Amino acid sequence: MKNKINYSLYLVTDRDVLVDVDIYTGVEEAIKGGVTVVQLREKKSGTLEFYNIAVEIKKITDKYNVPLIINDRIDIAQAIDAAGVHLGQSDMPMDIARSIMGNNKIIGVSTSTLEQAKNAEMQGADYVGVGAMFITTTKDDTRAVSIQSLKEIKEGVSIPVVAIGGINENNVDLLKIANVDGIAVVSDILGKRCIQVAAEKLAVY
Repeated sequence: MKNKINYSLYLVTDRDVLVDVDIYTGVEEAIKGGVTVVQLREKKSGTLEFYNIAVEIKKITDKYNVPLIINDRIDIAQAIDAAGVHLGQSDMPMDIARSIMGNNKIIGVSTSTLEQAKNAEMQGADYVGVGAMFITTTKDDTRAVSIQSLKEIKEGVSIPVVAIGGINENNVDLLKIANVDGIAVVSDILGKRCIQVAAEKLAVY
């Protein structure tokens, strides 16, 4: 199943950007608009809160048969039987994560260089997230990646490549030259008043 994942419109959650809706409504509306993968990111939540949110989000993603990826927390991913986990460069090493998660779960890795992407692939990652492509307010520890570098990463690995970082309906077309497998979006979907319409605009990418 994991080899057939459609990464084209990859939603990364951030409750801080929501406008007048809760995370559950926001995720469901985004899926209705065309989101194909959901990554639950809860950097400020304790374990119990993260777990409780994840349980409810998974009910929604299961309803629409959309894979749920958990950011960073392998324990949460295992506890709710999520589709997989996404790791940053400072998180648990990819190979150790694979030994814990097993071969049937998706593991993605954040990268910003071709070397990092190749290393992730070599260690068994199923996809890489590459960014930040543009200025983003949802993460303050990102480094800028040029579109040319994104293109080189896409051409340099055989696993799916998902671009992330400040992507919106006004700049998404700039990424087409890189021929990536998907775009990851936070604010330009969840930060809009009409989340479903916002997702629909990006789903055509």
